[in-house]
Amino acid sequence: MVVSADTAPIGTLIRAARKHNGWSQPRLGRELGAAEGKGAAGPGRDQVSRWELGGRVPTYWLPYLIEVLELRPPPADDSSPTGPKDPAPGDTVDCVIELSRRDVVDRRGFVAASSAYALAALGLPDPESLLRRVRLKSGGKVRVGRGEVAAVRQMTRSLGDAAAELGGGHARHLAVRYLHEDVSVWLDGTWTEAVGRDLFAATSQLVHLAGWMAQDEGNQDAAQQYYAHSFRLASEAGDAELAATALRGLAVQAIDLGFRATAVRVAEDCVNHAKNLDDPRAVAYYQATLANAAALDGDRPTATRSLATSQTCIERATGTPGDSWASHYSIGRWAHEAGMILARLGDHASAQDHLHHALEIHGLDRRRTRAIVLADLGTVRLRQDDVDGALTAWNDFLNCADGIRSVKVQDAVHDMRARLYRLRDIPGVEELDERASALE
Repeated sequence: MVVSADTAPIGTLIRAARKHNGWSQPRLGRELGAAEGKGAAGPGRDQVSRWELGGRVPTYWLPYLIEVLELRPPPADDSSPTGPKDPAPGDTVDCVIELSRRDVVDRRGFVAASSAYALAALGLPDPESLLRRVRLKSGGKVRVGRGEVAAVRQMTRSLGDAAAELGGGHARHLAVRYLHEDVSVWLDGTWTEAVGRDLFAATSQLVHLAGWMAQDEGNQDAAQQYYAHSFRLASEAGDAELAATALRGLAVQAIDLGFRATAVRVAEDCVNHAKNLDDPRAVAYYQATLANAAALDGDRPTATRSLATSQTCIERATGTPGDSWASHYSIGRWAHEAGMILARLGDHASAQDHLHHALEIHGLDRRRTRAIVLADLGTVRLRQDDVDGALTAWNDFLNCADGIRSVKVQDAVHDMRARLYRLRDIPGVEELDERASALE
């Protein structure tokens, strides 16, 4: 069923698509459960009804709703206010400015992420034609120098620090407006070739941050488009690490949405882009992503091999991290990611050990990250029948999660409450569930 997010709120779209299929609300719940892989353990009639009445947004179930109800955006129309959806054709600067304009003016223009779009982002022209765009830029109204490039980098660091601490839902509008109202003027200015490369690289990082913020806010389609544009900017700048990082963003999103084959394909391309990099942190970052995608796809040999490569690289990382996204990949962040990969592979004992290292040995200095690790630790402990340990971790998670605006934290709250239901007769569980309900 072809729909547009411009025409109706999500609840109306769900109800219309369900009735179009001739399904009852319980039938939709069963279909969602099957799509998730849990059979009949999908949302019940009451939950579906709340979605349709607008009482709750189906954050966790949205990808499965898109799949089972075949919600698709209308065909791209270059004359429409939202413009074309293909990430490959067109001038990079014009595309980025248009993307930021749409995000500022009307966020409803974004519909739903797809695996096809993530793969389309890889279909760039030859590198020489892209670099020619940087060399020949002229005729703009503003002369851009090192000061403007430094300003973009400083603003990206400041906004990134706030988002890492409090979640992507905080200050995303500031990042988008800065891109639209300030950086777009410099992108359309004049510069030397060297400054042009640096400007495109700095803007690639800002655009990637906007994508990460959108993803963490729950706007998957906006995130996907920002990542694709970040990749284009990095390619034009000739920066392999930034290009690989943008591909990693697309790969992680595909993992989160369950696009297994796409996740592996993009993660492999991410690793390939980084094959000549010397920074072991960056290589560890991308190899862990491939391990995660392979684990999701059930490819244990590839997952194990990539995880081992990632571990070797992160253990070689020394010195102070640089300014890039990948250079901030710490041993603590690696331990968390490795733990969840091992959990996906069924090794919960090793997973718990890695999560313990992430929290207690290496430390995590960002509240959002620490909250997510604590939530994951609770789940891993529960799978080992350590109920008391799970409840302790989840109590700590709630202490840390208050005030964070992140869809990952929200999903962790929903997941925890669902698991608490079967533990409802245990002392302390009811109180924990009440605390969690306040965060929904």
